[in-house]
Amino acid sequence: MAASPNSEPGKRRAAPRRTPKSTPAVAKGTRRPARPTSKRGPPSPPSAPSATGPLRSQKLQKVLAQSGLGSRRAMEEVIKAGKVKVNGEPATLGMRVTTEDMIQVGRRQIKFKVTTRLPRVIVYHKIDGEIVSRDDPQGRRSVFEKLPVIRSAKWLAVGRLDFNTGGLLIFTTSGELANRLMHPRFEVEREYAVRLFGTLTPAQVQELKKGVRLSDGDAHFELLEDQGGEGRNRWYRAVVKEGRNRVVRRMFEALGLQVSRLMRVRFGIVSLPPRLKRGNWIELKEAEISELLEWSGSAPEAVEDDDVSDADPPPSAERPSRHRPRSRAR
Repeated sequence: MAASPNSEPGKRRAAPRRTPKSTPAVAKGTRRPARPTSKRGPPSPPSAPSATGPLRSQKLQKVLAQSGLGSRRAMEEVIKAGKVKVNGEPATLGMRVTTEDMIQVGRRQIKFKVTTRLPRVIVYHKIDGEIVSRDDPQGRRSVFEKLPVIRSAKWLAVGRLDFNTGGLLIFTTSGELANRLMHPRFEVEREYAVRLFGTLTPAQVQELKKGVRLSDGDAHFELLEDQGGEGRNRWYRAVVKEGRNRVVRRMFEALGLQVSRLMRVRFGIVSLPPRLKRGNWIELKEAEISELLEWSGSAPEAVEDDDVSDADPPPSAERPSRHRPRSRAR
């Protein structure tokens, strides 16, 4: 899955800079996430709403607020004042409307429709010394400070990296996609570049691949390969299928080995672009997001799109689509 560059964060959040061209390549031969086994078979991905399926309903005050007429509380007052009609009848507070109802606020007509919309996905190169949290009592730098601002959703981190670990972080607006990539039952591979003080013996490699005992259960590497090095420092390629806290470091520490550098370079089919500088991010394009959703077994999320008639476009009409790549500097 090739991804083209997106804006990277600049000194001011409102004017991110352009990143050099870089590609988060797909790791060849990467297996799809495991499906949980049960007598009933694996769960099917949620299907998108269809035109012939059951009508979705939404509270009237929420539809009015999302159409840009004001806050939800303000819309409640408008409804109480008798200024809103649904299908020609006075509306009542708390009533629900569907995509086929005709809503009027004074002389303005409002409608809402249900569509499917791709989530947004960002690839970020984390720096050692950043935390993957929005709040930190110690006031340390947060990776969320570097991400673009979004109004109608929030960024979800796909897995965490500890304070002293850098490399690939994936952020998305889709809770389902994040769950499919992170949950242990799906066994999505995480690949790391590990630098050790000293060289592993063949017996230690076999033990780490077979499994070592940790305080919270056994853990093992799916793959562990020597990548060379100089002096006492040796680099290794390590692959695991879980995301327990500091699990890679703890496995080596269980054998008395010290990790001097740790970087995540791949998560599932998404790899860290070699030319993506530390502290920068790129956003995947629609085709790449669709490929990631298909590979993970996720589905585009159902979204209520509220809009007013062509005669009165909503204030958000000029905003870019949530999933449109931010390829131009602002």
